[in-house]
Amino acid sequence: MLKKRDKLDVDNLNEVISLSKKLLRIGLIIAIIVLIALGTYLIKTWKVLEFIKAILVIISPVFIGLLIAWLFDPIVGVMEKKMPRILACILLFIFFFGGIILLLTLLLPTFTEQVKEFVTGIPSILKELKAIVNQLFVTISGDSGIDLSSVKEQIFQSIEKVGLSLTTKLPDMIINIAKAVVSGGMFLILGIMIGFYMLYDFGKVKLGLLDFVPKKYHSDARELMKRLNHSLCGYIQGLFAVMFLVFLTQSIGLTLAGLKAPMIFALFCAITDIIPYLGPYIGGAPAVLVGFTISPVVGVFTLISIVVVQLLENNFYQPLIMGKAMQLHPVTIIVGLLLFQHFFGIIGMIVATPVIACCKVIFTYIDEKMNVMAMIREN
Repeated sequence: MLKKRDKLDVDNLNEVISLSKKLLRIGLIIAIIVLIALGTYLIKTWKVLEFIKAILVIISPVFIGLLIAWLFDPIVGVMEKKMPRILACILLFIFFFGGIILLLTLLLPTFTEQVKEFVTGIPSILKELKAIVNQLFVTISGDSGIDLSSVKEQIFQSIEKVGLSLTTKLPDMIINIAKAVVSGGMFLILGIMIGFYMLYDFGKVKLGLLDFVPKKYHSDARELMKRLNHSLCGYIQGLFAVMFLVFLTQSIGLTLAGLKAPMIFALFCAITDIIPYLGPYIGGAPAVLVGFTISPVVGVFTLISIVVVQLLENNFYQPLIMGKAMQLHPVTIIVGLLLFQHFFGIIGMIVATPVIACCKVIFTYIDEKMNVMAMIREN
């Protein structure tokens, strides 16, 4: 009788321990959620992000220089085998930034003309758009017998507001962008100068970053930096190459389609292509809309151009140039885009993928060292 009671007590004890583990796990999850919510609230209330943004703007030349040095270091490493490092840095800077200046000199007049052409063509585009909407409502009203004139007038008013906004704000917006580039030119020039000095002594720069880490963790920090560098460097270099190819092929396609100001829309497609999955739709929609307002033929050929370039990107550009640099599941990227867009806007969508990839690399390395996932599965 005593043995049976003892056995019963052990079983009850095991149940209590199992229940305690589950409660602790639930409590830990709740505590993490509460901390995240509290941190988000405090960040918003104390305007921490605005303060961080102001600090980042002030020290932005340092980040620009570090980015330049980080991107160019592999190329200089190859050139250094044939010449002194200082000469390799000078030649690379002359070739790269000289090429950019030459490209801007050649493309800027054409781009300016296309902006003017697009602005002057906005009234005719809106007129065609109104005609399409009017014909659509005539067809619907004739088939259903419902009077939709009030709805049509509201749509016409919205179209007129958009047209007025484009004709008045687009030139101002371009001027403001030009002013911002000029006003930020000093930061850019300073960043390029810092980048040159960092590139020349990039080995010392990496050692300087290690000084922020305790010495006993230096080997782990080097390995983690190596993995982060491999992941991010492949992503950034591949992204610029894909953007250039999208701009080039889209410019050719939209020109052949007969779209007005094709370089503007091609540039917009290339820029929005930074945003994974959602970017191509954001960039292609305005071009297709404007194409159909010109004529159905232009609209169809514009749509074909957008689709063909996206097929080229998805099947050739991305696999050949970027490969699997990020190694992230599409659902993970989309959820990250939505979260980053909510908190940081369009800039958040741009940086979401590399930030998530960095977090994955860091977590994977920690898991290799501490077997975090194994401990979670055991519990």
